[in-house]
Parts: sequence; structure tokens; C-alpha cells
Amino acid sequence: MKRYFLTFMFLLSVAVLQAQQRPNIIVILADDMGFSDAGCYGGEISTPNIDALARGGLRYRQFYNGARCCPSRAALMTGVYPHQAGMGWMAAADLGTPAYQGTLNEQSVTIAEVLRNAGYGTYMTGKWHLTNERKIDGMVTDSWPRQRGFDRYFGIIPGGSNYFTPQVYSDNRRYKAPGNFYLTDALSDSTTRFIDDHLIHRPADPFFMYVAYTAPHWPLHAYQEDIDRYRKQYLAGWDRVRQARFDKQKKIGLFAANTAMAPRDTVIQAWDRLSPEKKEEMANRMAIYAAQIAAMDRGIGRIITRLKEKNAFENTLILFMSDNGACAEYISSGKSKAVNGQEDTFESYRREWANVSSTPFKEYKHYTYEGGIATPLIVHWPAGINKSLQNSWVSGYGHLTDIMATCTDLAGTKYPLVFNGQQLHEPAGKSLSPHFKGKDNNRGRIFWEHEANIALREGRWKMVAKTDEGKRFNEKAIALYDLQADPTELRNLAAKQTDRTRTMYAAWKQWAGAIGAFPLDTREYNERIQAYRRRMNGDFGDNLGGWNLRGDARLGDVRVDHRNRLNSGKSAHVFVRTRAGQAAAFAMNWPFRARKGERFKIGLQGLGRGSGNLVIRLENTSGNQARVIDQTIRISDGQLGGSWQSVELPSDDTYRLSVCFGDLAAGTELWLDNIRLESVQN
Repeated sequence: MKRYFLTFMFLLSVAVLQAQQRPNIIVILADDMGFSDAGCYGGEISTPNIDALARGGLRYRQFYNGARCCPSRAALMTGVYPHQAGMGWMAAADLGTPAYQGTLNEQSVTIAEVLRNAGYGTYMTGKWHLTNERKIDGMVTDSWPRQRGFDRYFGIIPGGSNYFTPQVYSDNRRYKAPGNFYLTDALSDSTTRFIDDHLIHRPADPFFMYVAYTAPHWPLHAYQEDIDRYRKQYLAGWDRVRQARFDKQKKIGLFAANTAMAPRDTVIQAWDRLSPEKKEEMANRMAIYAAQIAAMDRGIGRIITRLKEKNAFENTLILFMSDNGACAEYISSGKSKAVNGQEDTFESYRREWANVSSTPFKEYKHYTYEGGIATPLIVHWPAGINKSLQNSWVSGYGHLTDIMATCTDLAGTKYPLVFNGQQLHEPAGKSLSPHFKGKDNNRGRIFWEHEANIALREGRWKMVAKTDEGKRFNEKAIALYDLQADPTELRNLAAKQTDRTRTMYAAWKQWAGAIGAFPLDTREYNERIQAYRRRMNGDFGDNLGGWNLRGDARLGDVRVDHRNRLNSGKSAHVFVRTRAGQAAAFAMNWPFRARKGERFKIGLQGLGRGSGNLVIRLENTSGNQARVIDQTIRISDGQLGGSWQSVELPSDDTYRLSVCFGDLAAGTELWLDNIRLESVQN
């Protein structure tokens, strides 16, 4: 008996040792951080903790993201191309095909799902942005982090927020952030707390931690003391800062001495031509942006310190990267237009500084030139990277899909081809682990498509094309670059290398067809959103997502009934506590854009119990609120419903379909379903 016990204890100790030998893995993702912002990639921003990871690990000269928030996060989390995971565009809309549904699909598996099955504790802090915004609004949680493999979660599910007063999410709960809150600090603090709890409760198991900071994504929000550190520095202007970054990049060996920097964006003025007032404003924008990065770096320092305190630093693989290139988007929507970083502002740092963040490349987030898809990648793992390689550059290139392959490789597990009964796509990435020993991983082809901006990287060659919003993709825009000789894409060789260009484009088309990228969509952001608004959530599959509710709890409430009272799905259950008198005082509204001359048919079905008048309206939301449908239904116990057609709309405007309950008697209950909004052809 004693022998069996000793054998059991030996096997148990071996299993524990093996678990401990597998590394902890921390993936840190910055949001909209440009290629050159960190100090170790040429920037003047103070990033001592990120720089320390670089000195003790590896830096990649050429590593790639997916050009935009959602596609990058999908590729990172699943190891397949964004379209294969359902995220070919953004979480803002379901564009009607599986590749563009705007929610992480079930034909993909996350790193957390794979590693949790391999015995890892799995944790996430930060921005998710892999669930359709209508589903987030409706609290449909099936694609949230806890449902996609993470044991614990804290952060924001949608794509952006106020740093000081956001709605935050803890596991599957949503609530308003408390006072004295700053999102970057909260994410860093939650990360250290999750690490503490794991090492206390599961010391024999490794952990996977995904830290998805929102910094330095707009809005420009930062602590005053951090802003003050940079305010004077950026009065030097973008021309000098950009040149200083490039000089440093060559000095540290990121680029060869004979590399040329892309010229300043042609729409950007020379700094010296600005007025003193404009210089002050623009310097403030960059100072706040830098302050956001500095706060993130401090948080990374706290995470590193905690790992060292817990004797977990040596065997923790840390990967740091950004989700896309620098952001040139023009954002200005706060109550205050002051550029001071405070919570009542909502500003971006503008194209001028994005051009600096992209140094030495051209273009930005959205596009597939290097300025849009190049990301820093820092890999730090004292126990796993050959010590002779520390503080060196990796010459091979890679892609976010490689992170899944690397994690499964080091965790000693396999990427599944079937998960939860679903057939999965083949993984697209390759493990980076050969680079940790100075070897090549023979990366091969990498493909991109985002808003008809396309690219293919194959060895030293890159085929790329830019498509402006609202324009059709044009094969004549295809360019070819030798990135080994021309890393900043200044010498287009497509006309000289016609056969190579044609072959690479043919390979791209084959890939794009296989992953569902066609038809290429170049519509402007809001045009896509408004098209999606016309596909209303009238069957409440997304709960109340997309509906605006009017009226407080004293009048009644509207909830989703899951008991299949009307059809095979959900219905909206309305309970009236107090008769408001005015029909619109208690209502549910669905807004959408429409053009003058359009006509619509609306309809619904329901079940009533009570009395009073239910009012159905289609009206514009500005001016005189012209009603093109105004229908009253007398409620009694039993079935109700109907359909109604509008006259031609009087103007281009935002309209709303309103279902109004304010003229119903107290105690009345309704169940509504199959609410329809249909365009009628003239």
C-alpha cells in the first residue's frame, strides 16, 4: 500500500512540475498606438517598463495586425483571419453575411477556450470589442469573454468609452464606474488582482492573461500631472518630432542607415505655418496622447512588479503589441471643446500626430500600407528565450494569428478542429517559438482585407492597394514593394514586376473568396450603420438591443419575455403602472435615417390584457415631428396587431418608429413581437 502511495505522490509531483514548467502567458494589447510611439521603437514618450521588456527580450522589426480594432482582436483571439471569425468589418453592424456579422462566431475558438481546456487559468482585463453593439445594448452575453473561455473578466465590452466615467463590465454585470476612476489604472489594478488570486488558489497551474488596454485610443483623457510633463515638448512641432524619431530608429538598429522616411502626409501643413494659438492646441493634443501611454506603461510596471514579488516573472511569457496603426480619425463630440484631457471632453489627437506615430511609414489605421498594419511586438520570457538573443531584433515577420499558435505550442496542447460540436477553421498562424532560439519559422503568406484595402505579404514582397471610402476597388491601385530593400514602401515595382504582381493578386483573390470577403464593401461608416438600423430588432432576438425606451419606472417597464408567449422566440413584455395621459410619455422608439420620398410599411403582432389605447407612430425627430403614420389600437384582452403604410416622407431626416404606451390604463400588460419596418418601392 505504501508503495502505491509513493508511486501516486511521484506521479502527482511530476504532473505539478510539468504544469509549472509551462509558462504563464500575458498578452498586452495597446489600442491605436502607433509603430514609433514607445521609446524602444523610436519614440520620445517615457515608456521605461515597455523598454525594459524590450531590453530583456526580443523586438520584431516587422510584425502585423489587422488594420482595425475588431479585425485585429478577432485574429489575435482565434488564430484565424477576421472574416473566418465573423469579424470582417466592425462590431458596429451585422452586414448580412457570416464573414461580416460583427460578432465572434462559433466556428472559431479563442486562446482562452483552448488553454482553459489545457489546465490554464484564464483571465482578461480591458476592451473586448468582439460582440455586436446591438447585442451589448441588449445584454446578450453569449459572445462575451466569460462565455468565450475566460474564468474572470473586467473591462469594457464595446469599443471605446470615457476614461473617467465609463460603464464597466465585471464578468457579465454592467454598472457605472465609481468616483475617482481612471480606466487605464483600473485595468492594471484588476490584472494584478487576478494574478494574485490565481497564484493563491491555483499555484500549480499556469495562467493566461489578456490585458487589452484602451490607451491611447480616443478620447484624449489623462491625469493633469502626466499631461504637464509633455506640454512644452510638443511645441517643437510634428516635423521635428517625426525626424527625431526616425533618427533614433536608425540609431537603435530598427532601420538601416540608408532607409528613407515616407514624406509628411500631403494634407498636413508644415508646423511653422501654424498660428501660435494653433500650435498650443495641437501640442496639447499630443501631450494628452503621450500621457495616456505613460499611464499604461506605469500599469505594465505594476504588473511586472507583482510577477517578481510572486516569483513568477522568470517563467512568464509577456507579449506586447498594438491592435492597428496610428489613428487619423477626427473625433470631437464632448460637451466641452477644450483640449485639456478632462472628462467633459471627447477629442482625438488628429491626423497630424498620427503621421508622427506612424514614423517612418505612410498611412494609418483602416489601411494596409505599413502605417496601418505594422505593430511593435516585444516578447519577454527569461526562462524561454535564449539569453544571447536578449535585446535583439527579430528579422522574420509575423502576424497576430501567430499568437494562438505560439500559445498552444508553449502550453503543450493542440488547436482543435472541432470545439463544442462545431467544425472549426484551420488555424492561419505559425508559432513564434523558433524565433526564441534564433531560428526561422518560415512564416509564408499573410493576407489582409478591410474595407477593400487589401494586401499580401510573401517573403520580401508585399502587394497592397488602398481604397477610399465610397469608391470602388480598382485593380489599377495595386502596388508592389520589396520590403527588404524598401521597408517604407516608396518605390512601387508593380509596373516592372507585372508577373509577380499578377500572381500575388490571383492568390489574394483566391484567399478572399475562400474566407468570404466578397463583395468588397467600401461604404462610409455611418452609411453601414444606417443600413443596419433598417434591419430592426423586431423579434427581440437581441433582447431590447437597439430600442430606445422613454418613461421612468413610475409609469411602467418594458422587458424581454423568454417564455415564447407569442411565437417561438422572445417577445417584449410591457407592464403599465400609471397612465401617463400622453401616449409618447411612455414608449419604445426605433430611430433610423430615411430620404425624402421614401415610403414605409410598419406592422406588429401582440397580445393584450387590460384597456386603453396603444399608439403606433412613424415620425421624424426634428422640427415639427411630422407624423407619417399615427395609428391608434384599442386594447382589450386578446390578440392585437396590424400593418400600416406611410405616405411619402416629406424630407431627408432621422425618423423613428414609436410604439407608445402612455395612454394605456394602469395594470395593462402587453406582449409584442414581429415588429416590422419595411421599405415600400415606389
